[in-house]
Amino acid sequence: MSTPATGRDTAPVLPAALRAGDAVRLISPASWFDPNKVHTGMESLRALGLRPQLGTHALARYGQYSAGTAEQRLEDLHAAFSDSSVKAIICNRGGYGSAEMLPGLDLELIRRNPKIFVACSDITSLETYIHDQTGLVVFHGPMAAGDFARPNGLDTVSWQAALSQDHPWQLGAEAGLRTLKPGHAQGKFYGGCLSMLVASLGTPYEIQTAGTILFLEDIGVKPYQIDRMLLQLRLAGKLADVRGIVFGPMRDCVQPGNADELLDAVLLRVLADFSGPVAIGLRSGHVLERNITVPIGVESELDLTNTPALRFEPSVMCQQGSR
Repeated sequence: MSTPATGRDTAPVLPAALRAGDAVRLISPASWFDPNKVHTGMESLRALGLRPQLGTHALARYGQYSAGTAEQRLEDLHAAFSDSSVKAIICNRGGYGSAEMLPGLDLELIRRNPKIFVACSDITSLETYIHDQTGLVVFHGPMAAGDFARPNGLDTVSWQAALSQDHPWQLGAEAGLRTLKPGHAQGKFYGGCLSMLVASLGTPYEIQTAGTILFLEDIGVKPYQIDRMLLQLRLAGKLADVRGIVFGPMRDCVQPGNADELLDAVLLRVLADFSGPVAIGLRSGHVLERNITVPIGVESELDLTNTPALRFEPSVMCQQGSR
C-alpha cells in the first residue's frame, strides 16, 4: 500500500532500455475497450520485435466502464512490476478510473523493480504519482488498444529515442512544436493530461510541479475550461516555480462559432504574467496519428529563442550483455 505524501525530492531512476525480443506486459488500469483493438496493437508491437502479453485481467469489465475492479487492476499492475521477465509495461487505453488505484499502490514494489511504464490520458494520475514518490522515469505516449491499433499511430523516432537510447535527444517543429511565448528554460519534464493533473489538487496525490518544464495536453475541453484549469493551477501555487510550459496539440479544444486562434489568445492572456517560455502543439497524448513518446522525470531544455526545440537527457539505461 502507498503512503501518501506531500512530495519529496527524488533523484530520477532510469529504467533499463527496451530491446528487440523483450517481453512487454499490457495492462488496463482504466476503462475497458474492444478486445479486437488490443490484438491489433499486439501485432504492431510484434512488428517492432517485442513480445507482448496480456495481463490476467486486461480484458475484464466491471460496472459501467471499468476494466475490472480496482483490486484486479492493481493486481495486474503489481504483477507486471514484480515479474523480472517483463521489461516494459504498456497500458491498453485511458478513459476513466486509474486514480482509484492510488491508495493501493505498492510503492516499495515499484522501487525495487523499476521498469518502463508507458501510458497517457487518464493514467496521468498513476504516472505522476509513481514518479513523485519513487523517482522512476515514466513515459507519456502511445497505448496498445489505441495508437498501436491504428495505422500510423506510433511515432517510431521518439519511441526509439525515449525507450532504447541512452544519449540526449530532442524534438522540434517536426513534433508540432510552435512558439507562443519566446524564451529559454531548463527543468524536469513533467505533466500529462491537464484534466487529471488538476483533479489531483487537494488530494494526498497532488502533483509536484516545482522546477519543471510543465507539459499540459487534453482533448475536447473548451478554451474557457482550459482557462479555468490553468487558473486553478495558479491559485494552488502549482505554476509558481514552473520554468516553462509545453502544451500538446489540444485536440478539439475549440469553441463552436469562434476562430481556431481563440485558444492561443486565451493561453497568452491567462499566462501573461508567467515569466517562462510557452510552446504549443507537441504531438503527444490525445492525437490522431504518430503519437510521440516523451519521458516524465528527466532533465529537459525548452529553447524558444529561435526555431522551437525541446531537448531531453537520456531516459533509459542501456546495459551490456543479456538481461
